[in-house]
Parts: sequence; C-alpha cells; structure tokens
Amino acid sequence: MAGRWFESVAVAQRRARRRLPRSVYAAIVAGSERGITMEDNLAAFGELGFAPRVAGQPASRELETTLMGQQLSFPVVVSPTGVQAVHPEGEVAIARAAASRGVAAGLSSFASKPVEEVVAANPRTFFQLYWSGSRDDIAGRMERARAAGCVGMIATLDWSFDTARDWGSPFIPDRLDARAALRLAPEVLARPAWLWSYLRAGALPALTVPNMALRGEPAPSFFGAYGEWMQTPPPTWDDVAWMVSTWRGPFMLKGVMRVDDAKRAVDAGVTAISVSNHGGNNLDGTPASIRALPAVARAVGDQVEVVLDGGVRRGSDVVKTLALGARAAMVGRAPLWGLAASGQAGVENVLDVLRSGIDSTLRAIGRSSVHELCDGDVVVPAGFVRQLG
Repeated sequence: MAGRWFESVAVAQRRARRRLPRSVYAAIVAGSERGITMEDNLAAFGELGFAPRVAGQPASRELETTLMGQQLSFPVVVSPTGVQAVHPEGEVAIARAAASRGVAAGLSSFASKPVEEVVAANPRTFFQLYWSGSRDDIAGRMERARAAGCVGMIATLDWSFDTARDWGSPFIPDRLDARAALRLAPEVLARPAWLWSYLRAGALPALTVPNMALRGEPAPSFFGAYGEWMQTPPPTWDDVAWMVSTWRGPFMLKGVMRVDDAKRAVDAGVTAISVSNHGGNNLDGTPASIRALPAVARAVGDQVEVVLDGGVRRGSDVVKTLALGARAAMVGRAPLWGLAASGQAGVENVLDVLRSGIDSTLRAIGRSSVHELCDGDVVVPAGFVRQLG
C-alpha cells in the first residue's frame, strides 16, 4: 500500500470524494433536512476534552474487549451500512478487513453482497434487520442469517422515511437501464478510476439487495425492498420481544436515544443497545449520540451492553465513548471512506488509524486498559449531556 497510506479518516474521505461519482459520494454523506444532527454528531466530540498525564504512564495498554459474546482486538465494530457501491467487493472487502484486524462487522439487510459471502469472509458478523414485511418474512431473514453463521442480530428501528435534504438528494436509479446510464454518464466518466474498477470486476453495481430475499429467492431491487419497508406498520415493543425470542441469540437494538426506551429494551430481553441517531440520516434535530450516551449508560449499563454509533472518526473519539459508559464504538462512514479510497486495504488503514489512536490516547491519560476508563478521564462541559425520556 506504499504511497496510498493515509494518516486520518479525514484524508480517506478526501480521497473518496476525488474517486467517487458525485451521486455515490453524496449518498454516503447523506444526512437529512438541514443536517443539524449529522453535524452535531461530529461537533459534540470536539466539545469533550482530556486531562493528560506527564509521567508515570503505562508502558503497554490492553485494548481487547468483548461484545455480544465476540472477542474484539479493540473496542470497535463496523456498523452495518446499505448498498456499498463505492467498490466492487463492497461488504465482502469490509468483512475481510475487519477479520484481519480482529473486530466484528455488521451486515445490512440492504447490503449489496449476500450474507453467505460476507460470513465466509468474517465469521464475526452481526446481521442487521429492519422491520419490513410480515413476521414470516422477518423470521425467514433471521433464519437465513442463522444458517449462514451470523453470530448476532442488530435490529434497526429508528427510521421515519423523511430524508429531504436542503442540499438535494443524489440520483439513485432503481436499475441501471439505458436512461439511468445516460443521466449518470457525465459524473461517472469524470471518475474513470471508479468506473474502471467495476469494468475489471465484470459488472456495474446491480442495485439489488440480496439479503431482503429468503433463501433461493431472487434479490429484489433496492427500491422494491424499500417500498415494502415503508408500507410495513411500525413495530411495537411486543414485536421487539418477538424478534429477540425468535432469534434466540445475542441481540442488539439500534437507535436508542431515550432512557425510557432503553429500559423498555431491557424488558424486551435484548443483549445490547446502540445509542444511535442513524448517523444524522433520520429525524433532524435529534442530539448527537454521544450527548445521549451518559444518561442511557447510567440507566441500563449494568443490565445490558451499551455501544455508541455516530460521529466516531478518531481513536480518541472511541476513548471518549468508552469513558462515558459505552462498551464499544460502532463506525459506519469511516470504513466506507477507506473502502472507496483503497478497497480492503483502505478499510484496514482506517481500522489501524482508530486502533493507534485508542492506544496513544490511553497512554496520554495514563490508563493501561480500556476497561479502566471512566467519566473522570474526560472533560465534559456544562450542559453537554442530554437526558431524553
């Protein structure tokens, strides 16, 4: 990877922006409405500080932890993200990269690669489930994930389908027919390296979502599956409990921001909860995930595993997350920037950047293990925490 190594996630993002067609890049950046929540996810980490030690720091640091029964070499999990058309290998490349660095990866129901291929690349795969279709449909997707060897389930329920963006939404066709190709041609031809990577792989993005199909069924189109999801009535807490009992294994509820929701999730029998606002892609005006984390962790952290998703770009962000009560951090956009920049090697680069940042931050603040971190390790300004519910 000589000459292509990058020293921060921000550099990976800049390289991704130069490489990707405009619509593909815009789909990753995403965000909803004015982008208030998306921006706050990043800005909030900047409001937190550290009090470093000048001598007596530990010579080595322990980074390993566990989550949902899986050993992690450091406290990071790759968050599930939908159709990864930034690179021909998509979720398989991310899974391989995560496996090579000893961490787990989430796989979206709206992924571009089938669950069987992804689990083969990384046995520590958590399958992400949306409440879409009938209970039989949902149970069938769970059974397929179980048969493929997924070791945990992530239910993502925080989506209200309002994605209007003040800067405009990218054009995403239902299929790459002649009309769509003609419309996309100027921006694709302006990024020949991206186009050449797909031509070498033998096919352009299929824009289908194979994991929304039951085993043996053809993969629906992205918008076909999205339409089913939109038309499915929202789940109840009884439905959440049903999913937990149907899966019969480690189960994470993602999208929890309120204390009362966290308590209901515990009552439903979940193994873990993810404090998350869907990366700022859902209800704009929701506070940054890190602002909601301390109250949720205090309320239920002794009963379930708590993780955070949203805005993590540095190893120091992971340390802040753990100090405020999380067991691990989930990262979504950062691995995608790496994937777009350099494929599997780029994802490995991102994970190495995060791991190195965790280690150096622990050294600076005088902690020998991620398990020693506490809220006294971070400087939290007055009014930073938001207790919802």
